[in-house]
Amino acid sequence: MLPYKRSQRVSDLIREEVADIIMYRLKDPRIGFITVTGVEMTEDLKMARVFVSILKEEERDLTLQILNDARTFIRSALSKRLKMKFIPSVEFSLDASIEYGYKIDSLLKKIRKEDEGPD
Repeated sequence: MLPYKRSQRVSDLIREEVADIIMYRLKDPRIGFITVTGVEMTEDLKMARVFVSILKEEERDLTLQILNDARTFIRSALSKRLKMKFIPSVEFSLDASIEYGYKIDSLLKKIRKEDEGPD
């Protein structure tokens, strides 16, 4: 038996390929520093939600809009790279896990500072 499901294997492959397409094939100068952090696939492999982390907070909405506008280009580039019967449709979403991690880290630092206190 395989160690994990096909949808997980395909999502890992799509994550790598979409990151490569964005980095080397998507020629939009408005796109800043983007990291593809993960992909969630439906069980029937028809839909892929790609999670991205965007470095500059003020550029997030614009960059996400650009990526969602380039979905057809990215899907056609995927069709040339992947040997699959059906190429999933792609949707981009902002990954909030990094911000959540920063928030938890700042709370832990605050607690640690309070525990040390004026002693």
